[in-house]
Amino acid sequence: SGRGRDKANPDNINVNDVLGDYSLTLIDSLDTLALLGDQKGFEKAVDLVIKSVDFDLDSKIQLFEVNIRVLDLAYDLGIRLLPAFQFSRTRIPYPRVNLRYGFPKGETSETCTAGAGSLMLEFGVLSKLTNDSRFDEIARTAIHGLWNRRSKINLLGNVIDVESGKWIHPTASTGAGVDSFFEYMIKSYVLFGDTEFMHIYQQAYKAIMEQVLDKSGYFYLNVNMYNGELAATWIDSLSAYFAGVQVLAGDLENAIKSHLVFYNIWRKYHAIPERFDLNSKKPVVMHYPLRPEFVESTYFLYQATKDPFYLEVGEMVLTDLEKYTRVKCGFASVKNVISMTLEDRMESFMLSETLKYLFLLFDTDHPVNSLDSNFVFTTEGHILLLPTSFVNAPLSHKKSKYSFYTCPNPMKLPLISSTHFRPDAEFVRSIIGYIPNELPTVEEMGWCLDPRLTSERRKVKIGLDMESRREPRIRKLWKWLFN
Repeated sequence: SGRGRDKANPDNINVNDVLGDYSLTLIDSLDTLALLGDQKGFEKAVDLVIKSVDFDLDSKIQLFEVNIRVLDLAYDLGIRLLPAFQFSRTRIPYPRVNLRYGFPKGETSETCTAGAGSLMLEFGVLSKLTNDSRFDEIARTAIHGLWNRRSKINLLGNVIDVESGKWIHPTASTGAGVDSFFEYMIKSYVLFGDTEFMHIYQQAYKAIMEQVLDKSGYFYLNVNMYNGELAATWIDSLSAYFAGVQVLAGDLENAIKSHLVFYNIWRKYHAIPERFDLNSKKPVVMHYPLRPEFVESTYFLYQATKDPFYLEVGEMVLTDLEKYTRVKCGFASVKNVISMTLEDRMESFMLSETLKYLFLLFDTDHPVNSLDSNFVFTTEGHILLLPTSFVNAPLSHKKSKYSFYTCPNPMKLPLISSTHFRPDAEFVRSIIGYIPNELPTVEEMGWCLDPRLTSERRKVKIGLDMESRREPRIRKLWKWLFN
């Protein structure tokens, strides 16, 4: 992805770490510093990028990751990515290129839908700003190459061969491998005003709601792209982003439902495991690399509804990140959400997205939260906006059953959250097998550390052993309670 080798500890490595060595975290975090208002930090970071970053490297990189994290900074980098498209018979790009030598011989021809179909925002803006149409054209061609190979029920698979155009992994979902394709269709419409992208999004979303959405109406399955039959019973952490896309499209009720599932997973584990099996109601891929998608959806839902429940969700996430993942030099990825053991790594999206969305969630008066323009967040959390002179005038087009063009005006809610009292709250908890411990925490003397503001009657078993009762303070409390 561009993180580069861990030079201090060469054994600390995974499959993508060697794909880069170009100061990814520094570049990826630039606009976070700007949003925080840290002018000195931003200027210092920009100066470091100018002095130290050079893309003339004999280094193989992933097209998708470089595009979403870095491309909004460099025309030179865009030119170096073009070989990924030039050697493809289908014009769907190869997943990797060498920054110095172009397309690597013997490179895999298998790429995922999200990797090949989530280029339009960055490539389109690059074309607008440089007056070089190549980037816009190849990103559109890649989208067409994928969309034209959709199934008869308008579903896209997960992995495709860019040489043959055949699907290698024909599983449709809203999660990893497919996720940001849908996000980039609606956001490309918002940013560029091009109705072709909205038309694709409408058809894709309709198919998702009819074929991928579980009958319960709360989560999205992994299904066969050709017939809609169930392919897997797990959901992944990346699919937590989908509620934010639904907010953007104006489908608030379905966004709220989807978000509640991941909210209860977080409550259960103080994080969201990479994969959670809905059949066994247990994690099947245990780690949590500090992903932002759940926080991102929380932010968008608060912006759309102003329901204070989403501020509470943000506080929960922030508290858990501080408690379980904070280390001396930043935040560490969680290796296992059951034991909460940590890994010696912090992905760049922790700074560029997770903390950025938390900051914007709580800073309700931040200028970004009141922008009335065509700006969007990329899938890496970078803000893109264009002057109106670059935006196509939107044309009239037919609305589908599942799509809207603007969110309804935020409801004027009281300080008490409406989401807390939804009648389906218990049902959503049962989906993931979460049984909350609602008894208040007490300290040694029995005083409540988390007092409730409303009175209620509960049956409480006090399990003090005889030895404990002999302790003077406990004996005094015991006598006061029961005599």
